[in-house]
Amino acid sequence: MSAGAYRSGRDHRGDLTLDCDVVIVGSGAGGATVATELALSGLRVVVLEEGPNVPGELLGQMRPSESLRHVWRDGAITAALGIGDTPTINVTMGRCVGGSSVLTGGVCFRIPDPVLASWTSDLGLADFTPRTMERYFAHVEKAIHVEEVPVQLRSQSTQRFVEGAARMGFEVKPMRRNTEGCEGCGRCNFGCPHMAKLSVDRSYLPRAVAAGADVWSHARVAKVIMDGRRAVGVRGRLLNGEGGAPGSKLTVRASKVVLAGGAWFTPNLLKRSGVGHPRWVGTGLTLHPGFRVLARFDRPVEGWKGALQSAYVDAFEHEGITLTGLFIPTGMLGATMPGVGVEHAQNAAKIGHLAMFGGILHDEGGGTVHRWFGHDPVVTYRMAPRDRARIPRIVNLMAETFFAAGAREVFLPVLGLRGVDADGLKRVPWEKIHGRQIECTSQHPLGSARMGSSEHNSVTDAWGRVWNTEGLWIADGSILPTSLGVNPQLSIMSVATRVAWRLRG
Repeated sequence: MSAGAYRSGRDHRGDLTLDCDVVIVGSGAGGATVATELALSGLRVVVLEEGPNVPGELLGQMRPSESLRHVWRDGAITAALGIGDTPTINVTMGRCVGGSSVLTGGVCFRIPDPVLASWTSDLGLADFTPRTMERYFAHVEKAIHVEEVPVQLRSQSTQRFVEGAARMGFEVKPMRRNTEGCEGCGRCNFGCPHMAKLSVDRSYLPRAVAAGADVWSHARVAKVIMDGRRAVGVRGRLLNGEGGAPGSKLTVRASKVVLAGGAWFTPNLLKRSGVGHPRWVGTGLTLHPGFRVLARFDRPVEGWKGALQSAYVDAFEHEGITLTGLFIPTGMLGATMPGVGVEHAQNAAKIGHLAMFGGILHDEGGGTVHRWFGHDPVVTYRMAPRDRARIPRIVNLMAETFFAAGAREVFLPVLGLRGVDADGLKRVPWEKIHGRQIECTSQHPLGSARMGSSEHNSVTDAWGRVWNTEGLWIADGSILPTSLGVNPQLSIMSVATRVAWRLRG
């Protein structure tokens, strides 16, 4: 079979109709994985991506502000609207060839054994055991070169937290990431200038194209074409109108359709196509709500020197808490400092003395993806009472660890709250702080079209096939039935590999 190609819908004139064996909607962690596995097996594959194709070499040269404009969805201001006493959660996602994989810190965790145990015992997903998943994990880890971050790549920001953790009595462990030749420049989320991060645009899609797959950027899918209960293709628009607006008609006919638009977009594709039980499509979204704490030290920290994410803490996983090291580029960090005018400038000037650590909650899933006018959904999220009650715990835990390391003050993720010292931390009136005042982020939407043991409790079966349909599969984070408590990139790719091997068989 001849090689495929990267093509742009923006450059195409007139309507476009394609025929193939498999059409895949989305080029991120799930879509790229399935595309590669199926193309290598000899199937004719077409991948459709709404965003642009930005080569890694170019992305690595961009300033963070340019990266936000070109490859982040909505300039990184997408949000899940908090209901009740729930923070509004900033959910960052990619909109480019390679999807959110391009914008992660490269963190790679396997699905934790306790999560797999709950899937098998509570959800009836009998094949999801550590033993049966081993070959999928190992296959993906080899393809994307998962390696442990060496201690010498830890920034002083992370090292300060490690020192505090030792005094607090818990262990900080080295992170595993999909990198090769990392030099620790600390800007993984905004394009690696050294091409050291092996996201799917570098590790998977080139192999798919070499095997004959065509990857179309600027191609927005609106719905699945159904012939009775059989999916026979997809329909949408090329973004070749004025200013990149939807223009020419796009039709792809295929014997198999794979949706990999992510937990944010796959549910509405199903809804617009009249597929899937409405009780389960778009419900149960999990986000891993995340929080960060900054700490000021007397000695310079220069936290930007080192790997963006190099260490984590699982000592509190029994509480549903995972702590992860990070340090964002200084320009972005300065904008988040409290105060206005002179006060803000004074706080921003402290960046060289700041350390940062973050934490995520293993949430129960209170998100709903709503169909709305236009293409993008509206997403709401009601935090479970147990999750909401853990916010002070996760924030105080990080703050106390930094104080144990010698920090002078900490900046908590509470809007309008100035820096506090150790005594001030004890006086923070958490009982009076409403969810709307709490800064919260997420990079891990999952579970809005979850797999299960029956059409009565899920959208797909254990292999990603949509119940009561023929020729339609899902292979993205939306089918993971619960949150994981850890970064999901490797988990999504491993489950997508499982789906792909079933399809090619």
